[in-house]
Amino acid sequence: MSWWGVALVATAAAVLSTAGGWAITAGVLRLAARSSDAGRDDDPTGPRARSVLRGGTWIGLLERLAVTGSLLAGYPAGIAFVVAVKGLGRYPELREHPGSSERFVIGTLASLLWAAAIGALGRAIIAG
Repeated sequence: MSWWGVALVATAAAVLSTAGGWAITAGVLRLAARSSDAGRDDDPTGPRARSVLRGGTWIGLLERLAVTGSLLAGYPAGIAFVVAVKGLGRYPELREHPGSSERFVIGTLASLLWAAAIGALGRAIIAG
């Protein structure tokens, strides 16, 4: 594949991963809030959880970009760095507000799965 093709695939994967992941993650969080075992006091989509986990939208965008970029670059170990930085950065907030941990875990897993799928697809197209 030409370098133009690689650049096009990488750009499309980055855009799809970051923008599409926002909608996927928000949808998964809404579904989680509706499940029968969701806590009523600590709703993962509620204002209390959102106020504790400030900046989550921007963190999620950057997280998906980094995961997709790592896979496109052929460096899947980079995902471990993303997870570690995010977990360590959020640890103080989650320790003080354990009810927000549900939102953190659900949102992170949905975001990571989406970004990994798009990154792997992009890598397969490039290697193709």
